[in-house]
Amino acid sequence: MSKVVLGFSGGVDSAVSAVLLQKQGFSVHGVYLDNTTEQAKWEAVASAERMGVELTVVDVHEELEEKVCRPFTDCYLHGETPNPCILCNPTMKFPMLLREADRVGAELVATGHYARAEGGALYKGKPSNDQSYMLCRLTKEQVSRLTLPLGGYEKKQVRALAEEFGLPAAYKKDSMEICFIPDKDYVGWISRRAPLPGPGDFVFHGEVIGQHEGIVHWTVGQRIPGLHDGRKLYVSRINAEKNTIELALWEELFKTQFTADDFNWLIDPPVGTPIPASVRVRHTKWEEPRCTVTAEGKERDIAWIICETPVRAPAPGQSAVLYQGDRLIGGGFIGHWAE
Repeated sequence: MSKVVLGFSGGVDSAVSAVLLQKQGFSVHGVYLDNTTEQAKWEAVASAERMGVELTVVDVHEELEEKVCRPFTDCYLHGETPNPCILCNPTMKFPMLLREADRVGAELVATGHYARAEGGALYKGKPSNDQSYMLCRLTKEQVSRLTLPLGGYEKKQVRALAEEFGLPAAYKKDSMEICFIPDKDYVGWISRRAPLPGPGDFVFHGEVIGQHEGIVHWTVGQRIPGLHDGRKLYVSRINAEKNTIELALWEELFKTQFTADDFNWLIDPPVGTPIPASVRVRHTKWEEPRCTVTAEGKERDIAWIICETPVRAPAPGQSAVLYQGDRLIGGGFIGHWAE
């Protein structure tokens, strides 16, 4: 019987994934990445025991700090908006799963992500809960050893399967917060790790119109309170060096040309001629305009993206993720845009 190593939290997604893999004939070896509470760890261990899943618990606090928490903090202090899952998946979570797979003699690793891994490529999951965006920085090698049991399901179907399989996780609430900031107070969390930038100027069309409480409280696209001359204003740029936040009207937030830096290609980078694609600039189901893409830089690691229709407020630090049809072809961090 072939072994597969599964990222196992004890939640409904990983629990149903384990059963589906067992039904496919795999011997499932779970890995719990211990980075939150003793209660969460106990629940995962108890769930694995009930399901007959061998479970390895790995303390990841130190590696999480280095690979995710510190970059997350630095991004906010530089006026950017990071996505911790996109930082974590290729640098910590999947390398740990693959190390465990090598240790126990498993060729494949699995997670409960709602996306499809087929033939060494990644594809979108069902539109209602597609999570392919979060996997945009996996390497080709990581993808080649990945199977995603939930790729053909919607979340409501997975909960129904959990009930059918008699899994207690069927009634467990989804975790919506950042795993290492369970109270959702990311500003407070950052303040305990580093001195926060102080108040600075709100600037609209070159004019100082007010004071902000600190750049870490804001992200590009966010609306500021109140009205200015009867109009709503939104954050359009954060300048950490000057400690200023530039504001814009709604219609001024939309951009058609921008870069995605440190780009991770899951296909051969386009050389010379732009290629057609579509792009997401945030984890959303509704905004994915068609575009053309050119690979630039010595390492072809800068993607210059030109959209057919403008996208709203591409935020530095967030990821721009490219698709051709349903296939995910790569992702990078939004850098700058053309005015």
